[in-house]
Amino acid sequence: MLYPELLGTYGDAGNALVLGERARRRGIEASVSVVGMGEDVPDASIYLLGGGEDGPQRLACDLLARSAFSDRVRAGAGVLAVCAGLQLLGHSFSVEGNDQYEGLGLVDVVTRRGGRRSVGEMVVSVDGRLLVGFENHGGRSELGDGVRALGTMVRGHGNDGLVDGFRGPRLWATYAHGPVLAMNPWLADEILTTLVGEDVAPLEGVADRLYAERIATLSPRAGG
Repeated sequence: MLYPELLGTYGDAGNALVLGERARRRGIEASVSVVGMGEDVPDASIYLLGGGEDGPQRLACDLLARSAFSDRVRAGAGVLAVCAGLQLLGHSFSVEGNDQYEGLGLVDVVTRRGGRRSVGEMVVSVDGRLLVGFENHGGRSELGDGVRALGTMVRGHGNDGLVDGFRGPRLWATYAHGPVLAMNPWLADEILTTLVGEDVAPLEGVADRLYAERIATLSPRAGG
């Protein structure tokens, strides 16, 4: 987890705990490293970026730009990015007052300020599965040609009211807080499958049962 003191809004640092625990319960060796400000970014199979307010987001982007992060991602390291973390992976992002700041340029995405802040529960259809979470952001993210959205919006706003986030072979980005992996354990397992290169063994726990209960309470529209 990178810079949780800057990018830890709504408990996004919990994504690292979920991923590590679901790996270890299957006998997959895993360790979670928390990288704070002033610390070197180590080699890792996957980096986790959370949400943050405008000032911390800009500082986190500056710190990452001066680190080995981008080179390691280009070399194949995975990334799970949430909200502000999603935005700073793109070419640029806007903060309060419409000031535009340069991003890391790892993905062809531009985020601008929207007319109204998006706040509330969100549901996203991702390859036939429903992702649930909570969004609170003022950005509108435009995907470049060839950039694949994570999923299509069923409820809420996401990037633009139509789609949420983006994804690549080892990249997952979403506006969903929660933490998103605690609320959607199937996504944690999809990420683990990608990282280890084979399907992980089934795992049934409290998080999985809570997810099933959440889905069961959604309206017919959300389940369609």
